Amino acid sequence: MSAHNNVEAEHLNPPFKVEIAPQQTEINQKQTWSKLLLLVAFATTLGAAVPTGYCIGVINAPATLMKSWCNETVHEKYDSWMSPGGLDILWSSVVSVFLIGGAIGSLGGAGLANKFGRKACMFICAVLFIIGAVLFFFCRAAKSVEMLLLGRLIVGLASGLVTATQPMYLAELAPPAQRGTLGVFCGVGVTGGVVVGQVFSLADIFGTAERWHYALSAYILLIIVCYLPSFLFPESPKFLYVIKSNREAAKRELMRLRGADATKLVEQEIAVMQAEVNDDMQSSSFGDVLRDKRFLLPLIIVCCFQGGQQLSGINAIFYYSVSIFTKAGFSEQNAQWANLGAGCLNLCISLLGPLLMATCKRRTLMMLSSSICSIFLFSIAFVLYYIESVSWFAWACIVCIMGYIFFYQFGLGPIPYFIGSELFEVAPRPVAMSMGSLSSWACNFIIGMAFPSLQSAWGAFVFLPFSITCVLLCLLTKFYLPETLARDPSEVAPLVAKGFRSKIK
Repeated sequence: MSAHNNVEAEHLNPPFKVEIAPQQTEINQKQTWSKLLLLVAFATTLGAAVPTGYCIGVINAPATLMKSWCNETVHEKYDSWMSPGGLDILWSSVVSVFLIGGAIGSLGGAGLANKFGRKACMFICAVLFIIGAVLFFFCRAAKSVEMLLLGRLIVGLASGLVTATQPMYLAELAPPAQRGTLGVFCGVGVTGGVVVGQVFSLADIFGTAERWHYALSAYILLIIVCYLPSFLFPESPKFLYVIKSNREAAKRELMRLRGADATKLVEQEIAVMQAEVNDDMQSSSFGDVLRDKRFLLPLIIVCCFQGGQQLSGINAIFYYSVSIFTKAGFSEQNAQWANLGAGCLNLCISLLGPLLMATCKRRTLMMLSSSICSIFLFSIAFVLYYIESVSWFAWACIVCIMGYIFFYQFGLGPIPYFIGSELFEVAPRPVAMSMGSLSSWACNFIIGMAFPSLQSAWGAFVFLPFSITCVLLCLLTKFYLPETLARDPSEVAPLVAKGFRSKIK
């Protein structure tokens, strides 16, 4: 699928390639946000990333009501009541089939992105989300648990495709100075979607026995609105130039994105893309990328970052926080509102992501975030163990939870979503993003299945593995992650091409 055999390279020589990066960075530092770039960034975030988070957050609050409906529906349809154990298995299937769909969608992201283009993948995501919403809306009227399960699988497929392709799409549309800023939009969108899903599933809105299906499908309005201007969306210039060998189309899209007066900037970006075409590292299939030793270390970094993000305890924190707030003296209802407040804090801090990624080094943010989160997680385990013995430890635990959430969004939250787009050049990038997204969904599935059992067996000590994960991510960052801020992937890729013998700069 590599395009470098089809593109002439006689006008570019190696010395020119070496001189591109500083000039390009200087020009892009002056580049302002174009209206088209802003449109695509916000439309795909609100129309793809937010629905992904929404489908994660909306299912928790009405769980008891939906389980009751499932039991009644099975009884009406098959004239048999389900046992408590059987009902738990059915509900676990409703929850986990979304994660299975996410893993499958992630794997498919690489092939779809290179075959049909990044823009087409965004349309496929929208279609899948709409099909899922229709199934959710009518499953209660049709009295069909099968429609609910199928809908969860389909929106899982869409969500996996979103996390694999949206950060890559935005990174390839952005000039280097704005790549990190746009890279965090997916993470912010998912975080915001979780909060919106929690709000819509409250009993005061749609979280009732008669309206829960409205909660599950309400995101369809957001998708319809956000994709109305989709005819204006550009295709990734890098995809057109490097993968499809279509120079004219790539230049035309760059001119739309950068503006008619940005001729010099466009020429610089075209030169960088030509350098990638000439590079011998343009493997693009799964087999080629996985066998190539030059991609071993960056693949490990991407998979560890995305998987480690899930294993760093964020989902466990939100799973456990209601009981913590209850122990601190909150009523059950107030504890749920406090949990929603924690989610809002998570969202508010994530909104700082674009500013942080535009100005701060990735290595510094990731090491700061992972090390401090490790300390907070250890503190949570310690305080929870003695929470019945010391009266003020419940409030200390709340402080630790809020502190963890605060520093999580400095690095652990946003960076894993887009680091693959900064470590890999265009052709192998879809495979890297797909593998990272697969790692994320797989670890999310492991947490969902294993955490309740581990919590029962280990009690407060269940947070220690999360703390250790954060320590390991900090060490991986310190010794093996090169700084990618304001650097083109063509500069970064050679720095990690020697595997664990690479010298990080």
